[in-house]
Amino acid sequence: MSAQRIALVSPYALSVFGGVQEQVLAMSRELVGRGRDVLVLCPDSSDRTHYDTSAEVARFGRLLSLPANGSRAPLTLSLKASSDARRALAVFAPDVVHFHEPFAPLLGWAALRSHQSAQLATFHRSGAGPAFSLTRPLLRSLAKNIDVATAVSESAALTIREAASIDCRVLFNGFETERFTSTPRQRSGDTVLVTVGRLEDRKGTAYAIRAVREHNARSADQWRLVIIGDGPERAKLEALARGDQMIIFTGVVDDATKREWLRRASALLAPATRGESFGLVLLEGMASETLVVASDISGYREAAGGHAVLFEPANEKSLERAVVTALAGESAEGTTSARRYAERWSMHHLMDEYEKLYEDARRGFQEAR
Repeated sequence: MSAQRIALVSPYALSVFGGVQEQVLAMSRELVGRGRDVLVLCPDSSDRTHYDTSAEVARFGRLLSLPANGSRAPLTLSLKASSDARRALAVFAPDVVHFHEPFAPLLGWAALRSHQSAQLATFHRSGAGPAFSLTRPLLRSLAKNIDVATAVSESAALTIREAASIDCRVLFNGFETERFTSTPRQRSGDTVLVTVGRLEDRKGTAYAIRAVREHNARSADQWRLVIIGDGPERAKLEALARGDQMIIFTGVVDDATKREWLRRASALLAPATRGESFGLVLLEGMASETLVVASDISGYREAAGGHAVLFEPANEKSLERAVVTALAGESAEGTTSARRYAERWSMHHLMDEYEKLYEDARRGFQEAR
């Protein structure tokens, strides 16, 4: 019999927007839709939000925000939270525990060490750093209890191979493609550019702001920039925008509102300068039948597949030229081709692959006992 009870462990709090958290929620919805019993474990015991999933969500520990890979990671360092999560897993009695970023402290470590069920790990991070190099013995110890390892991109696989000598099968990040065309197009005569993501330096939002302001200062064809998300750089970015009415900061929005904005947008901008293992946001734009303009970094280049206009990272003039090129070259054929390309990354297809790996993990776990 295939695995029926699946636990999904996120070291990052669902209460803070992030790509890993979105993957966990989307996986939970797909698995529940397949008739599986699903438990999601994550940090932030103070969080009372009802998330868009029928899976049970269990939250543990006090939330902290710590620097990690050019970002801020919303995690817990509570040993009690890690022990409580292990006990919750023991009560749930899963067939498989699916850890996302299992080496990110600290929520899943007690369960990973105890190895009471089959364990599959998905690694998302691209790019090594002191956190990996200084903890290599610990990581290699934890790695012994991983029955099957996957990574979301070649760069993420290389990162964890160098850090902990783990060989991963590379599986794409998946998303629920059909949800991105579930609302009608709301295009107006205005040019609306949208960015989505945490407001931190590596996301490059400042370059989008400069590009839009410089364009609007010279051109009668005005661009409106909608910035979706929040983060430590928000005040600095708002100061950079100088109260410009053509630049809108929405703050954090729910998933439905994000999808509505993508359907309204003339183009999605993805101006990150580094640290992106795979550009899932690009595929979300394509699935929304929206043009995509992205910085030419490895994670985005891999995701784009020739269906986005790329520009030189950290260069607002290059970004502006790329937007002009994308808008001028828009066609129904190109939009349809990009949407069909994005559908190759559907969550349904991804979970087909993961369910096979769940069985591999169960076999490996049983053979090792």
